Amino acid sequence: MKIGLDIMGGDFAPKAAVLGAIKAYKVLTGHTLVLIGDKEAALSILAENEVSSDNFEFVHTTEVIGMGEHPTKAIVQKPDSSISVGFSLLKQGAIQAFSSAGNTGAMLIGAMFSVKAIPGVIRPAITTIVPKLKNGLGILLDVGANADCKPDVLVQFGILGSLMAQNVYKIDNPRVALMNIGEEEEKGNLLCQATYPLMKQTTLFNFVGNAEGRDLFSDHADVYVCDGFTGNIILKLAESFYGISRKKGIKDDFFDRFNYEQYGGSPILGVNAPVVVGHGISNDEAIKNMVLLSKDMVESELVNKIAKAFQ
Repeated sequence: MKIGLDIMGGDFAPKAAVLGAIKAYKVLTGHTLVLIGDKEAALSILAENEVSSDNFEFVHTTEVIGMGEHPTKAIVQKPDSSISVGFSLLKQGAIQAFSSAGNTGAMLIGAMFSVKAIPGVIRPAITTIVPKLKNGLGILLDVGANADCKPDVLVQFGILGSLMAQNVYKIDNPRVALMNIGEEEEKGNLLCQATYPLMKQTTLFNFVGNAEGRDLFSDHADVYVCDGFTGNIILKLAESFYGISRKKGIKDDFFDRFNYEQYGGSPILGVNAPVVVGHGISNDEAIKNMVLLSKDMVESELVNKIAKAFQ
């Protein structure tokens, strides 16, 4: 297996990305890490850390898509950027997965333009991990790819999240809930009111009804579905828990599990290859875990299983 890593993406690139690649290499067995970006910069960082360049493959690029650039324009106007080249390699089959802590919009557009959406998937979604108070984890989607959604799109998110929970995180018969402002069937805005009956009648996943915000970190469900606008607000709020606990001097195992470094990145579900987007502030530990998540997605054959479900 060859895993592609954009070493130019993120606020601390390329150093954090290359150091993360070194950490990932130490735990990867029988797999090759392909570093995509400024080769000379990567070689310099490897030399500084007394790590042999023979441990990696390199694809040199000359352009970088900045975090603030317009995604579509950047993908088109910078064909030799690390993100554009990474997706080209993914499309060709030269790598089996691609991850980056760079421009999230460019990663989403790049995936749609290159490997494209799985036939039948209306809109791919970005996921995040939700720690459970009594150990274990859940999945929340969408968390930013689709600010506006229709009911059939949310139903598809339920399918995508359920398949990921089952195949990547080994959760048996994962419970899927719809994020709402009340547990009653008739509650919510027009989107939730129209989505609930569709989810209730589907046999494609184990729907357990509505979930309120207070249920998110409990054992209420394993997969939580919402539009990307709502999901992104929840994500950014949850991300603050770890930072606030550290600033207040609170040492707590539960709040420690909100540390984004542990999870590495967020998969884009519904496209024809494993693609993982990391946090812009990713450090070397987060990069390492982003690479390992990419490996898990390939080994689980999640993309093939999603494609089969949408046939």
